[in-house]
Amino acid sequence: MSEVILTQTDTTVGFLSQDEKKLYEIKSRKNSKPFLKVYASFYDLLNANNRVPNKFKNIIRRSKKTTFIVKNRAFRIAKPQLHSQILRDLKWHYSTSANESGKNFERDFCEKKADIIIENKYGLHEHSSSSLVKLTQTKRRKLR
Repeated sequence: MSEVILTQTDTTVGFLSQDEKKLYEIKSRKNSKPFLKVYASFYDLLNANNRVPNKFKNIIRRSKKTTFIVKNRAFRIAKPQLHSQILRDLKWHYSTSANESGKNFERDFCEKKADIIIENKYGLHEHSSSSLVKLTQTKRRKLR
């Protein structure tokens, strides 16, 4: 699936896709800045050959609105009740805020760039971004 989906995430309005190149184009973003991956479950994270320190597995499994960085890879576990069936069928997707790099959310811009728009009765609206935590084998450090 290479469509770009515009939807409300658990933190803010976001673009989701399995095609990283499309997201770079939409965001006008440097290729050196990677996107985070959102997994449908902790099980899917581990099945994608991601290694996480044993010490922090429970923290990751139970986290809410938190992005983790392990060995320079950013990821989150999505809460399934927030996503439509389209997203539940995907084991993972790249995620980024729905805006041009460095700018705020503009609905017209986002609707033109998205292939699929998923919206519930509450509409699309910005919230604060997720917490950002960097994990090593022995330490965790909150970055945001």
